[in-house]
Amino acid sequence: MKIGVISDTHIPERAPELPKEIYSAFKDVDLILHAGDLITWDVLESLKKIGPVRAVYGNMDTPPVKSKLKEKEIIEAGNFKIGLIHGSGSPANLISFAKGAFEQKMDVIVFGHSHNPVNEKKSGILFFNPGSPTDTVFAPYKSYGILEINDEIKSSIIKLL
Repeated sequence: MKIGVISDTHIPERAPELPKEIYSAFKDVDLILHAGDLITWDVLESLKKIGPVRAVYGNMDTPPVKSKLKEKEIIEAGNFKIGLIHGSGSPANLISFAKGAFEQKMDVIVFGHSHNPVNEKKSGILFFNPGSPTDTVFAPYKSYGILEINDEIKSSIIKLL
């Protein structure tokens, strides 16, 4: 299973639309995960044209977006459990926040909020933040992520040019 991972798109505040590279990179994914801060629902409608999408709301999302999404989701992918949440508070505490948000043990926790990519395994859990494809205010580059799930989980952060 191949999963495209995106977060912190902030459309139309940071960019008028998703970068074209996202559409080509996600064209062969089985699922798209969005870890919040969409700002407008149009982002999900655009992603749904590519494939199935699961999303959560972020702290900057508008009330209409928040009313349609949950704060967190659990996605089963093969034999693995993926926790999906946006995050809040200080970027220094995001991994602790993300881990504490789920009662059961996750194999992967996908989060956003900091715009800074993270691809790090701690205590048997992969913490994965795809960064932002539209903004570098808190990050060194724009990015998105790919998770490949078979008998194991492979994860990669892809820099946008």
